[in-house]
Amino acid sequence: MTLPDGLRLRRAHPQDLDDIMWLEHASFPTDAWSASQMSGELYSPHGYYVVVETADDTSAPLVVGYAGLSSLAGNPVADVQTIAVAADQRGKGLGRVLFTELLDEARRRGVREVFLEVRADNPVAQAMYTAFGFEHIATRPRYYQPDGVDAWVMRADLPGPDDERSSGVGPIGQEALGERD
Repeated sequence: MTLPDGLRLRRAHPQDLDDIMWLEHASFPTDAWSASQMSGELYSPHGYYVVVETADDTSAPLVVGYAGLSSLAGNPVADVQTIAVAADQRGKGLGRVLFTELLDEARRRGVREVFLEVRADNPVAQAMYTAFGFEHIATRPRYYQPDGVDAWVMRADLPGPDDERSSGVGPIGQEALGERD
């Protein structure tokens, strides 16, 4: 999946903190991360954060989406920390591009299992994750505060490049992208 014209994907840098925090508060007004939490993620050697930004030569780039993954070196498990897309950019596939990049990085790190949490009242995100092969495995009651919204815990196996496919189902992400054998 490619980005629409005028947008580019790149690795996030600590200098992106202000732009990311603006989008964080716009996307999650009641339970946004603090700037110090996000800064810690951007500086963490275990984290991998990416942004989608405008690529217009006539103005400064604007971050319109971001996503983050955390995995300890050598650990076969990773967690999707966050993903957000600006309201005026939703429905263009940016979430899928960001999520695909996180899964690709997880593969590069040798990760075999990926977890995430998603609000129980966010069916759009749940559908995207399900399309990538994630399954709802648990619910954390009243996880998101101060709203008291439950969190769905979702997980998926991340097959390695040498794993055989079973039942015609490919590595997570391929179904969502329409790239089946």
